[in-house]
Amino acid sequence: MDNINFIKMHGLGNDFVILDSRLGSITLQPKEISLIADRHIGVGCDQIVIMLPSQDDLADIFIKIFNSDGSETFACGNATRCVASLLMKELKKDHVTVETMSGLLDAELNSGTSVALNIGKASFNWKDIPLSESLDTANINIPKMKFRDGFAVNLGNPHIVFFENDVEKLDLKKDAPAIENHKFFPERVNVNFAQIITKNKIRLRVWERGAGETLACGTGACATVAASFKKGLTDSNVQVLLDGGSLDVQFLNDGHLVMIGDVSRVFDGTIDKAIFKSEN
Repeated sequence: MDNINFIKMHGLGNDFVILDSRLGSITLQPKEISLIADRHIGVGCDQIVIMLPSQDDLADIFIKIFNSDGSETFACGNATRCVASLLMKELKKDHVTVETMSGLLDAELNSGTSVALNIGKASFNWKDIPLSESLDTANINIPKMKFRDGFAVNLGNPHIVFFENDVEKLDLKKDAPAIENHKFFPERVNVNFAQIITKNKIRLRVWERGAGETLACGTGACATVAASFKKGLTDSNVQVLLDGGSLDVQFLNDGHLVMIGDVSRVFDGTIDKAIFKSEN
């Protein structure tokens, strides 16, 4: 195969290059993934998503997700919502089930371009995050860091949430990498900085492991609402204001979290595989 067809989509500016490997096998090395994700010499994106046939009779599709640095991640809410939108149009359905490395996720068409995704249950167990040692996941203090009382959550991928008075003043490029790569987090961690506006509204900035600061992060928004609700800072239904737009997050009575927001198909294109050779 000389070319790879792709679809460029985003959920609130959190953008993806989506590859369809259901009919023909697409295998990419980490360096090739990074090249595609590069915004200067590639297509440019936060994550690359590969669609595959599902081996589970309950699912309509299986997806693998890779960060812009070539590393694999087991969950991405906005990427899953984008794929679900494609699939619902393809299958002429208003509900689909997407299989991910972290489990089966149910998505449904909310209205227009808005897609709702049940991301599953949050885990607050230190072994599930995972942490390198037993710590109180509701009060994590990293030595020599100015951010205090971090709240760790796993939603298919690891998150830590810090509640701050003014997130606009923060320099994420300066502060977040040291947290992402701290020894407490053997698989690294997504870093979320949240500011409580009201009981039903949060301002959030996100630093994704393997991708850096992004305009939005669906699992980050859900992790933040789970943490804020557990701490008594918000109600269970919260509007999360991200750099790329807003997500509505619901923390259900059964412990599941649902995110609702718009997705957009930006353009379709073709990648010439010759670029991989030229960059080697």
